[in-house]
Amino acid sequence: MLTALILADSRFPGGGHVHSGGLEEAAARGLVHDEPSLESFLRGRLLGAGLLAAGFGAAAARGEDLGWLDAELDARTPSPAQRAASRAQGRGMLRAARRAWPSERLDALPRDPHQPLVIGVLVADPFEAALTCAYLAVSGPASAAVRLLGLDPFGVNAIVAALPVQDVAARACKELPALGSPALDLLAEAHARREGVRLFGS
Repeated sequence: MLTALILADSRFPGGGHVHSGGLEEAAARGLVHDEPSLESFLRGRLLGAGLLAAGFGAAAARGEDLGWLDAELDARTPSPAQRAASRAQGRGMLRAARRAWPSERLDALPRDPHQPLVIGVLVADPFEAALTCAYLAVSGPASAAVRLLGLDPFGVNAIVAALPVQDVAARACKELPALGSPALDLLAEAHARREGVRLFGS
């Protein structure tokens, strides 16, 4: 459980702080501008991309074939920008993890792994891995909303606390999801093509 807590901590040096999970592009388009619109965005992200990540985190923790899982997660992530962001966060997390928890188990991961697989291998308990993935799917964008929109951090934290993160994690342990998040895919691709100053990498 301590490993899961450390991975979910925004101070963990895994590079997650440079990714907004689509929030930056959504804010630039006026789709997220206040607490109610943020709550809607985060709920949708949790039930789509969050459930997908949680399912793969749980499967990796169960010891399923990591190469197969990596290919399957690619297949379920049609946006190249989304795949690149997942792998960038996986690389960052793996680099920090090798220093914190040296283990041969990390060597079993494919080259340039998706973040949920790294979480699954590190956490080892399927529910805790799923919970970590689901939480990270919303905590990063929530933090980005405070930075980008100047929203009240207490209000944003209350939104995250009210989301059904545990329910999503429990569901993710029962099946390997094959969900799509087309709006997030479109936002990710638009963000990748956006010219000018960007605060976040994705």
